[in-house]
Amino acid sequence: MGNREDLLAGAKRCLMEKGYAATTARDVATAAGTSLAAIGYHFRTTKALLNEALFEAVAEWGEELSRALTDDAAGADATPEQRFEAAWERIIESFARLRPLWTIQFELIGQREQAPELRAAFAAVNRQARLGLAEIFHRLDPAADEPTALTLGAFHQALIGGVAAQWLLDPEAAPTAAELTRALRAVAAGFSTPPA
Repeated sequence: MGNREDLLAGAKRCLMEKGYAATTARDVATAAGTSLAAIGYHFRTTKALLNEALFEAVAEWGEELSRALTDDAAGADATPEQRFEAAWERIIESFARLRPLWTIQFELIGQREQAPELRAAFAAVNRQARLGLAEIFHRLDPAADEPTALTLGAFHQALIGGVAAQWLLDPEAAPTAAELTRALRAVAAGFSTPPA
């Protein structure tokens, strides 16, 4: 790897170990085995390096999750409900395995006003995430019906964010995949029951 790639890899390690706010330029340079000057040469600022490393880490998680969710863990003949539950088992497993990445994302929500570049980058990523989630959960081609894909994706994104927050605060009390499936079934039944 070159210095640039070493810096990105070192920044990802530091983000996972220390978080966004606590990571310093010296931490990254040490982890990457490079000089402090290399950060300025390749990224201009430590913040720019950390932002790029964070977006790479989030994109890698998204690709990994997409592969895991599209491999039909529930089986080719699974019902939508079974696919939903199997997908959520994978998502919840990622909360445990990638806890630092989830923690950083919540850490940055509180800093969005001081970091407009992060706000803009996350807004762009949100749109793609929503389209991808609609494709994964509903097998919906976003190009065929983008407004519906964005709406469905936003629902799943809100659910993922909410469950992630609960899991980070108290993993033992956070809902399981089976509980989420039961809850969704109950909500859907409530919508289909005519009012008394």
